[in-house]
Amino acid sequence: MANIPNNRHHDADAFRFGTSAHRDFLRKDAKRQFDFFRSSVRPEPGFFVLGYDGNPLTDTVQELHTTARLTHSYALGHIFGLEECDTVIDKGMAYLWSHHRDRDHGGYLWALDGETVHDGRKLAYGHVFVLLAGASAKMAGHPDADRLIDDVTAVLETHYWEGNHGLFADEWNRDWSPFSSYRGMNANMHGVEALLTAFEATGRETYLSMAGQILGFFVNRIAAAENWRLPEHYTADWQIDRLYSGNPMFRPGGTTPGHSFELARLLLQYWDLSGRPENNTQEVAWKLTERALSDAWNNELGGFAYTLNFDGTPAIGSRYWWPVTEAIGVLASFLKLGGNQVQHDWYSRLWCFADAHFIDYENGGWFPEIDEQGKPTTTQFLGKPDIYHSVQAALFPLTSGLSKLGEELRGALIS
Repeated sequence: MANIPNNRHHDADAFRFGTSAHRDFLRKDAKRQFDFFRSSVRPEPGFFVLGYDGNPLTDTVQELHTTARLTHSYALGHIFGLEECDTVIDKGMAYLWSHHRDRDHGGYLWALDGETVHDGRKLAYGHVFVLLAGASAKMAGHPDADRLIDDVTAVLETHYWEGNHGLFADEWNRDWSPFSSYRGMNANMHGVEALLTAFEATGRETYLSMAGQILGFFVNRIAAAENWRLPEHYTADWQIDRLYSGNPMFRPGGTTPGHSFELARLLLQYWDLSGRPENNTQEVAWKLTERALSDAWNNELGGFAYTLNFDGTPAIGSRYWWPVTEAIGVLASFLKLGGNQVQHDWYSRLWCFADAHFIDYENGGWFPEIDEQGKPTTTQFLGKPDIYHSVQAALFPLTSGLSKLGEELRGALIS
């Protein structure tokens, strides 16, 4: 691969999976991130969105996935052994229950501005992150976790789960009247993440079963027929909608290779939680991963194209931080299984690239986007959106397993 950047602060061992130098690097990066995002806490209910320097932005709109992902991330930080995580967890759990939860109609509101409902839509994407937050908070020992898990599970099962398809529908108006017939991969992929975490937290087999149904559809039916690429958008009867193109960040047309990395890692997590049956899961997960790596990597500049056309050619070439973090996560999974030299090389390459372009050593956190010169830019994001993707890239390689991150992180801060 061309243009592998020289690291700015470390020798080569800092980016080699399994070395003591790499583990030390991961711990330091995770702690820097947690330190930076503690400034998200508002004096009043909810959280700030932070600028590059860590100061709050003037925008006061609070979106559901940001609340939930901060809560989830700091629950992992608590388990990891860091102090001063409880303030964020408590704030997030309280805000989800007192503000995002719709007392009039049930479910969880997408966006708030102070005490005002800014966007009352009910999106599956947001609801599955509420389940993720509740499950992680339960593993961190939060007293309000069970009521949140039970409430959002009932909403997901009542309003979103389509049992005849084994998939989540996407969106409703605030009063649960139909909003659109859209169906999508993104909410379902993150649904798998939340369901597997909920299974780990509660032991309820229904979560594992639902996750398996979603994975079966996207892996066995869709990816296998699409040359191991994953179309994003679907009609009401779950046929690929190749003409759809919506919000350029949340619903761009074509395929999103970063989601292939996420789904492949989740497939391995599901396989692990299912007792590692003797099947082709590892091979299939690598097909998804390898296809996205080869399609999306920019051989001249490094980094991944954000979206691809259905034939694998770049569509939106913007280079964001989160596909790099998700590729790191799935490659760490393969390396935990033994790995090969190609996987080791990719893993080190991605950490070198993140070190050179995304990690903010001056202020903390990661820059979300870089321009053609590899410098931070703000064409799509305001500030640093949240800690979720990048901190998991630092934490997941510190554990030995493919699943049960909430258990395996205990003691990882010092071991």
